[in-house]
Amino acid sequence: MNTKLLSALTATAAATALFSAGAPAQAFSFGASGIQFSQDTSVKFNFKESHGQFQSSLGVYSVKDSAVSLVSTLFSETKSSDDQWENEWKGTLGNTVLGSGSVVFTFLANQIYTLGLDSGYNGSVYSTSALNSGSQQAVFGAQSQLWDALGKETTNVFQAAGQFTNGTGSLFNGGTLISFDDRGNSNDADFQDFAVSAEAVPEPMTMTGLALGLGGLVAARRRRASKTTS
Repeated sequence: MNTKLLSALTATAAATALFSAGAPAQAFSFGASGIQFSQDTSVKFNFKESHGQFQSSLGVYSVKDSAVSLVSTLFSETKSSDDQWENEWKGTLGNTVLGSGSVVFTFLANQIYTLGLDSGYNGSVYSTSALNSGSQQAVFGAQSQLWDALGKETTNVFQAAGQFTNGTGSLFNGGTLISFDDRGNSNDADFQDFAVSAEAVPEPMTMTGLALGLGGLVAARRRRASKTTS
């Protein structure tokens, strides 16, 4: 094998190994059983849509001995919906929720967290079922699959809720959708009251490894092309 090509392939292999080493840590848990990571992990949250009758806010809470403490507020509604009861109390970014609609939060290693939806006098629910006395109040799933499955403009019971309890895999592969039921309307279990997406943020090392890997492939191709034309 041509020594220059071998050098390029070796550099690419090294970059690939670097890319793998710099990939985000897999979550120990990111779903209805709780949120916990084996090392510090940054997650980007985006507001999707709300359909709750109440003015709510979504936050990250730390959990210790079943007690919750607010760590950071991610999104807050300035009113209950865009236009009262229209489209099942639909709330959108720029109207009901102001700002960019995007926020990054870093979960610290080996600490236990949950997401909490505070709906004022209607009370709070948590993404961790155990904190709701065992009642599932949030669904986790791959973004497109879960978003399409939800009946966002109806109050029908979401019959498949029990199938959407784990967002660990999708968090690192296309993003996870998280959608809450706020216990309103006699706890209708429609799970469309407040929806956000979440996706792990690649570490800088990951992007460096990818750039090196692509650079090695480009260099190898150029050398082969130069040898062919000479």
